[in-house]
Amino acid sequence: MKADPTPPLPVRGKPLQPLWLRATHWINALAVLIMVMSGWRIYDASPLLDVTFPAGITLGGWLGGALQWHFAGMWLFAFNGLAYLLLNLSTGRLVRRLFPVTARGVLADARRALAGRLAHADPSRYNQVQRAAYLFVILDLVLLGLSGLVLWKSVQFPLLRELLGGYEAARWIHFCGMAALVTFALGHVVMAVLVPRSLLAMVTGGPRSRRPGQETAS
Repeated sequence: MKADPTPPLPVRGKPLQPLWLRATHWINALAVLIMVMSGWRIYDASPLLDVTFPAGITLGGWLGGALQWHFAGMWLFAFNGLAYLLLNLSTGRLVRRLFPVTARGVLADARRALAGRLAHADPSRYNQVQRAAYLFVILDLVLLGLSGLVLWKSVQFPLLRELLGGYEAARWIHFCGMAALVTFALGHVVMAVLVPRSLLAMVTGGPRSRRPGQETAS
């Protein structure tokens, strides 16, 4: 009697969140945390508004220490952010996951979310509110970087300084961009708590997609 051949091992598909995305995401989160907390200490040395940040939530201890932390976070953010963008573009993930997005689609998904009717059954697809939010934060981070260059090396970047409306205008842009980033981060954390599997996927990679032709398990 002829023995049955050994069945082939099951072929696993790609993870929902690839390793490079998870790595750059968490490195970016660390870099942003360093820059925001040290930036609050720098802001306190010359505030734009009649408010300052409590010392307990700032980083650096004093202006010189905060500047050192800020520059360290800046280089980490710059190199990691560049890697993130290049990998997203080269793999096609940026276009595939964040487009198309329209004002009508964003408003429609926002209404569904407020009514509690926005589905999260397919974690591989972003709704249009998510797409708009992620595109916004990418642009916001770019603007923070550009305005930060003006604040750091104003004389060396005269054209950029003028495009942003001058040094003082760049300070306001940097401050408002920081406020928008913190608001996004808080909303991001809230959504991760409400949909915990999205956070789990950013840690473990999440469920793996099946390759074409792979049979569905019964």
